[in-house]
Amino acid sequence: MKVTETELSGVLILEPRVFEDKRGFFMETFHKEKYEKAGITVEFVQDNFSFSQKNTLRGLHYQHPHGQAKLVHVVQGAVFDVAVDIRLGSPTFGKWTGAELSAANRRQLFIPPGFAHGFVVLSDTASFVYKCSDFYFPDCEAGIIFSDPQLAIRWPGGNFLLSPKDQQYPVLQHISPGDLPRFPG
Repeated sequence: MKVTETELSGVLILEPRVFEDKRGFFMETFHKEKYEKAGITVEFVQDNFSFSQKNTLRGLHYQHPHGQAKLVHVVQGAVFDVAVDIRLGSPTFGKWTGAELSAANRRQLFIPPGFAHGFVVLSDTASFVYKCSDFYFPDCEAGIIFSDPQLAIRWPGGNFLLSPKDQQYPVLQHISPGDLPRFPG
């Protein structure tokens, strides 16, 4: 497995080994020991699947408390996936990183707890699968508006399809410090 560190400490791009022949391909999407060697030591407790149309933008989501690490990948289509460091006291607080994930490139993105997460669908449709290190707690659900000018995320595309909830999230600077995770360092 190829592991690429991003500019945000702990956020990793993973490229699992793929065995391909005329019948198709096989790959491990998770192997506890191999992922631990890559530095991913969280225990995943929930798997999620979403299907979305082109230009659907989901995010930027996080939970606090009950932060979730996520291991995400696309099984059909393509997305631009984003992680934003929202850990108070972090040297990269308010910075983001993004990667194209697709069924064709078979990449995964690992996002540690303390980061907001979102993606936009680049293909006609996309099937998106992700593991979470904590359960979903509706009372802990929170988010940041995708268009926060201080974050200045360069989302590809336009005419985004957003849920009513995602349209009403605040900018990061308007979130109370008590509602954000803290950097452990």
